[in-house]
Parts: sequence; C-alpha cells; structure tokens
Amino acid sequence: MSAKTIGNDGTTTAERITTARESAVAPSRAARELGLRRSEFDLAVHLGRIRTVPDEGGGGGRVPRAEIQRIRADVGFPDALRERVRTVGTTDGAALLEVTKARFTRLARLGLLVPTAFSINRYRAVVWRYLVDDLRKFAADEHNAALLTGRTPQGLRDRLTEGLDLRPRNWRGRHLECLLRRTDDPWARAAAVASLLDPVDVSEVVADPYERSHLSRYRPARPAHGSPGSPAARIAEELMTAADPDEIDRLRAGLARAVRDARLLHPAPRPAPREHRHRPAPTAHEHRRARTAHGHRAARPAAQPMPDPPCPVPVRHRTEDSGRLRGLLGRLRRRGA
Repeated sequence: MSAKTIGNDGTTTAERITTARESAVAPSRAARELGLRRSEFDLAVHLGRIRTVPDEGGGGGRVPRAEIQRIRADVGFPDALRERVRTVGTTDGAALLEVTKARFTRLARLGLLVPTAFSINRYRAVVWRYLVDDLRKFAADEHNAALLTGRTPQGLRDRLTEGLDLRPRNWRGRHLECLLRRTDDPWARAAAVASLLDPVDVSEVVADPYERSHLSRYRPARPAHGSPGSPAARIAEELMTAADPDEIDRLRAGLARAVRDARLLHPAPRPAPREHRHRPAPTAHEHRRARTAHGHRAARPAAQPMPDPPCPVPVRHRTEDSGRLRGLLGRLRRRGA
C-alpha cells in the first residue's frame, strides 16, 4: 500500500510541500542570488525589505522566487539594495553627518538618531549601528540644521547631564515595529509585545497559564549576543527588556489588548473538562485492583448453592445378619426331626 497521503485535489502532501519548496529558496541561497552578506540579508528581512514565507516542510522562512525576481528587477540592483541595508557605527556616522563623534552621540542619546542594531565588543561596551538611509534623511531635513551646527539647547543639555540615553528604548521600539510588520497572526503579534517585557510582567498581564504557554510558542527569538549566561549575553538581555516605567506600562497595556483580540479570534488550546473526557469502562480485574488499592477488600464471588448429598445407603449390621441365620437353621432342624 502506498505511504503517500492523498488530498482532496488528488495531489499528495509530499508533492504539495515539494512544489512549495521549489517556488521558494532557503535564506542562504537567496542571499547569494541577491548579492548580500548573510548579516545584510537578515537585516533586510527584519526591516521588511525582503519578503519571506513560512517553510511548510519545517524550519525558518524561505524567499519566494517571485520576490527575488522583483528585487533583481529594481533600478540599480544590486548596489541600491546593498546601500539600503548598509549600517555604520558612531565614527562613520559622524563623518557622514559632518559632525564630531561627541555631537553624534548626543543626538543619538536624545533619541534623534534611532539605532537599528547593536553588538557587544570584547570590552563589554555596546556598539550601536545606524542605517545610512536614516542618517541621510536626518541631514537633509532643514529643521535639523541647528542641531548639526548650533549649540545644543540648555534643556537638552540638562537631560543629558542627568543621564538620559534613549538609544536602548528607541531600538526596542523599532525592533517591535519590525516584528509586528512581519506577521498578521494575533498570537504572534501578542508574543512580539511580550518579548520586550520581563517574564514577571507577562505573568501579571496574562494570568491564564494556558494562554501564557500558547503565547510562548510564538515568542520570537531574540538576537544572540555571546554564549548563554556570558556577560555579553546578560548585557544584551538588559537592553532587550523594557526598563522605563512609562515604557513598561505602555507595553503591558499593548499586551493586554493583543491577548484579548487573539482570545476572541482563536482561543488558546486547553485540556477538555474532566467530565467530558471519555474513559473506557474498567475490567473486572482492574475494578478489583482499584478497590484493593483504596483500602477495600476485593469483592468475593457470590457463593453458589451446594447440591444436596445423595441419600445414604442403609448399612446392615453384622449382628442382625447373624440372628437371621441362626433362626433359619433352627427351623430346618425341627423339620428334620
């Protein structure tokens, strides 16, 4: 018998998966065909520059052939695509804006320049990366001319003196926008919001354990920075978790709304009620074992009525037979006389 599963349209499941996989390619192959390094490709996918589809055979996303053809048909390919995902650090970013590194850092701490990625160097310092496109747009805006050349306003300088640094928060906001842009699934969108909150906050907002378990299935993987438990990983974990009270309140409210919407559309799976569960009737042997296990004596089978014993055969005694023999001999003697 064939092991293929036949669908309603006459095609097998394996054939459908094979057809889908042939119409889309793996990320590594798509990166080569688009002339991107893997890090550039991953950033392009995260920013929505490249569309992916789920892999029906399991694993991560795949890039449709039609998407590759669309990108390759763009004007200026591949340099234009590579430029759209190019990032720079503080030194190159300052040179691009034609300002000092100190001014560039101040602008970033004030939240005027939003980072798109970060890494932890060997000195455990955070290295922020910025999109070149964003920096060029900022420099081209005439409203920012005073910030690039003039003196920083006193109010902003006071906030910097107090330790203001909006780079982590702005990165989290941009990261969440990218996660929400990539999915329409209500539980996946709720999990994206939950990924930026501390687990304690998530458990307080989502009190139902079955909903929390369902939420964790859709939780997006956080960018890896160092081996688990390493100093770099701990620093990255802090940066990826909301810290400001108003930011935490906003994300908690957003998570509550997202879970409520997801619950209305697709309730989280949970076990069937106990009274509705189907349990086969126990056998006689299982019933006896269950009663014994709970401290009860096993029921004995009902006593069957015993048949009546057969009537005893009368037993003739030896003395009775001897008397009869003597009487017979006496009668014979009298007749002979």
